[in-house]
Amino acid sequence: MGTPVHDPEVPVRSSADRILTTHAGSLPRTPALLEANAARQAGQGPDDFAGFLAGEVTALVERQRAVGIDVVGDGEYGKAMSSPVDYGAWWSYSFQRTGGLEIIDDASWATADVRSAPGDTRLTGFLHRRDRQLFAEAYADPTSGIFTGDPKASPFPSCTGPLSYTGQDAIAADIANLKAALERTGAEEGFITALSPGSASRITNRHYASEEEFVYAWADVLREEYRAIIDAGLVLQIDDPSIAENFDQITPEPSVEDYAAFTRLRVEALNYALRDLPEDRIRFHLCWGSWHGPHTTDIAMADIVATMLQINAGAYSFEAGNVRHEHEWKVWQDVELPEGKLILPGVVSHATNVVEHPELVADRIERFAAGVGRERVIASTDCGLGGRIHPQIAWAKLETLAAGAELATRRLWG
Repeated sequence: MGTPVHDPEVPVRSSADRILTTHAGSLPRTPALLEANAARQAGQGPDDFAGFLAGEVTALVERQRAVGIDVVGDGEYGKAMSSPVDYGAWWSYSFQRTGGLEIIDDASWATADVRSAPGDTRLTGFLHRRDRQLFAEAYADPTSGIFTGDPKASPFPSCTGPLSYTGQDAIAADIANLKAALERTGAEEGFITALSPGSASRITNRHYASEEEFVYAWADVLREEYRAIIDAGLVLQIDDPSIAENFDQITPEPSVEDYAAFTRLRVEALNYALRDLPEDRIRFHLCWGSWHGPHTTDIAMADIVATMLQINAGAYSFEAGNVRHEHEWKVWQDVELPEGKLILPGVVSHATNVVEHPELVADRIERFAAGVGRERVIASTDCGLGGRIHPQIAWAKLETLAAGAELATRRLWG
């Protein structure tokens, strides 16, 4: 196998001579890993879980390479899932890595009915999202096909004391596992995802005096994880659906101007957490929430793209393959991507069991290439596939992603 690049000075790879492929982070866990995670939750082992997990990550990277994924990840395997369907592991992992949190009898993060007013924008509870209210019958019908998460997933804690990062051993294991897998497979580049302050702060705060203090406290905590990933020579991906998704969690619908002002704190706190870290080793993931619902109250990409580009990252990952946002490739006809930056548009989606045709994938890639330049496009997935669609379908989507990128390469380079 070739020797992969682990030099922190080397920027994120670009599609210099062909369209590269990657994905948004989460990949399906194997039955063995799900079983092992469930056993650990029950306090029943298994023995040498660390060695077992390392082997699972290596096998995962080998499989990514085999289907044609260039920029690989650890599949978020260190972010425990014990059920094959789990929409929240990308977030809930932070509960086990942060001090100052406590499980108490407080579900206000979900149940609070908060009303906003012009100039006074606040988040309401998750259960009062506008899309959920508009389609209340569909959301309440278990046969509708709408799914918002596993009710057996990790309960949400509340912040009851000063936040502190306690995940040093966990992130060190994530890093070691991915680096070992890169060495074993010869993959040139690997990334690990980490939560954003804006998304992390969407739990109940019972300690900090203000929302600003709370968000910045999360920034201080999560910065430790960011630095560890980059210092290890890996690429850091910030997962931050809150930047776009929060729009649906404000009632009544705010003006775009009010929402931009509300979101500014989240952007500034994230940039604070990323200060002095190399932008060209950071990719930012924006999405509108991965639950399977109508999404009619999503903010338009045209109204959030300027905010996204204020985030100090070298590459931007976003949904572009689902039917609510596919048309928004046109945004890049009018928006200038800053010099040296890349985009990682989703060209296959987690939102449908239909496997995209390679011709469609290639068409989608070409549209973005026409807008920003072929060398600045890396083909990706809308969001994480793990926990959202069946593993057999997820891997078929990654195969068609690679096939579509190969077809687009032939068209774009001749």
